[in-house]
Amino acid sequence: MDLQITFFLLFVLFTAGHSFSCYQCSGILGDCRGQTEATCPSGLSKCLSVTTATLIGGTSTKTMAKDCVADCASGFMSHSTAKLSSVCCNTDQCNAQDAPDASNVPNGKKCYSCDGKSCSNIVSCSGSEDRCFKATVTYKDVKADIKGCLSKSLCNRPNLIPSVSDVSCCEGNLCNGAQSVTQSFLFLCCSLLSFVLLH
Repeated sequence: MDLQITFFLLFVLFTAGHSFSCYQCSGILGDCRGQTEATCPSGLSKCLSVTTATLIGGTSTKTMAKDCVADCASGFMSHSTAKLSSVCCNTDQCNAQDAPDASNVPNGKKCYSCDGKSCSNIVSCSGSEDRCFKATVTYKDVKADIKGCLSKSLCNRPNLIPSVSDVSCCEGNLCNGAQSVTQSFLFLCCSLLSFVLLH
């Protein structure tokens, strides 16, 4: 019995005052070489790393972000102009590595996607993107539809994406329905960028 109490007291001694920490960065220029270690505020017990590749008008842009979060999931998402990968972990500084680039190898699944004028465009899913999704993106009180492909791991945790709500997922090809939208294409890109930078 005394041995158990001794081990318990040693455990408390060595864990007391330990703060959870993650790497942080806003790599809007495509890398996180300037990442810094940060102590996470109370309640934020996971580390997230996100990489997004955006293609607009023939111009490709890569952004990265890392931070402490309350909850997250690892997986991939794509729509008409962007591909996103996220890596979630729950040990100190576990997000040292950047999230990998999303796969460009089609997996045979197809989903509807929005371009700002309509949501009847079709995007080919790739890698582990095994679900279609539709959601609402809110940016400065303006809302727009967003649709595309998503990994099941992200689909099962729909409240983990900042500024994105009303997420619904489905499994069949083109199961996320086509409908027109009126918001601008630029709005969708700004919303996605705000997500990437963990706004």
